[in-house]
Amino acid sequence: MRFKIDLHVHTSNSGDNDADPEEMIERAIARGLDGIAITEHYTFEASEHVEKLREKFRGVILIVRGVEFSAREGHCLVFGVDTDRLELRSAPAADVVRAVSERGGVVIPSHPYRSVNSLGDLVRQLPGIVGLEGYNGANMHAMNVKAIETAGTLNLPFTGGSDAHSPAEVGSCYTEFDVPLSQDSFLDHLRSGSYRGVDTRKISRALVL
Repeated sequence: MRFKIDLHVHTSNSGDNDADPEEMIERAIARGLDGIAITEHYTFEASEHVEKLREKFRGVILIVRGVEFSAREGHCLVFGVDTDRLELRSAPAADVVRAVSERGGVVIPSHPYRSVNSLGDLVRQLPGIVGLEGYNGANMHAMNVKAIETAGTLNLPFTGGSDAHSPAEVGSCYTEFDVPLSQDSFLDHLRSGSYRGVDTRKISRALVL
């Protein structure tokens, strides 16, 4: 059984869009996704709304909570840790990875080769990351290709996420796992590397991996 989860979604609580959180989840269900990760910008507190939605949609879709954290050099997806409790505001990416890993969380650099808010080739010297975001639905195709090639060079898996800021964008890219996920197993499966990013947009079909 393949398990499809969009690992990078924003709602109105990110402060840069007016997307209703519940509508984003309903869109994920309509697109046939098995899970969705709400990764609001900068603070973990911004995704507090997820807790109530988990109860409402229990048994229908897996909803996980993360944050798109702003390290000094660029953005990273962080799961499994309340970053608000750490003294990491504008900290170097290496310090972010170290602090999150020590507390049992995981870090995945988001859109690493976008021209802004991205780590770029710093990911090549960043021990402790569990993967790279390969397919980002808001990226130009060449940026995603570069991220996937770099993941291969580093022998790391790559994820997929829509980076959605509106319901129509949810699920444009997602991550496909070989086994079902749960709240309890989510982090372990991210560490395992047994997944791949998927891009549903037509442009991606020219890339053969």
